[in-house]
Amino acid sequence: MISTNDFFIGVTIEVDGEVYQVIEFLHFKTAQRQALVRTKLRNLRTGAVLERTFKAGEKVKRVYLDKREAQYLYRDGDTYYFMDNETYEQFALSGEQLGEGAKFLKENMNLQVLFYGDQILGVELPVTVELKVVQTEPGIRGDTVSGGSKPAVLETGAVIQVPLFVEVGDVVKVDTREGTYVERV
Repeated sequence: MISTNDFFIGVTIEVDGEVYQVIEFLHFKTAQRQALVRTKLRNLRTGAVLERTFKAGEKVKRVYLDKREAQYLYRDGDTYYFMDNETYEQFALSGEQLGEGAKFLKENMNLQVLFYGDQILGVELPVTVELKVVQTEPGIRGDTVSGGSKPAVLETGAVIQVPLFVEVGDVVKVDTREGTYVERV
């Protein structure tokens, strides 16, 4: 059991028989009322996001997930195929199960697969990935004082904001949790 006061981003809990991961949480208290914890939870089976408010200090069941290393193989429509690195068994996950992380998957990438019992719930990407820029507007010379940014399309199809000096063909490091530019490699 875990108290709602001890929530942190990424903790997995069980609510109403479903497994959820905490995406956001906020402790707040209004005048002469009990303190509450507002949360955004992502259902690990369906990918649906649920907003739920708990009383501060309320206990919920914490779920511990097993993690196994796997390799991303390829995509076919909205289905993504992976291979377990220990047993060499292949399995498929839908885009809904992967969520926003699907746009940062690169073929032959190693990642962690999350299991609850023998059921596959999703994947855990590395914190950062290195991806090649395939399309972006050229930076305007002398326009660096503003510290501006421009959109760039990466090799996986993801679109992120990058600094003006980044050009087509550059490899950039991207934070997969927030989908943001970290540095040029």
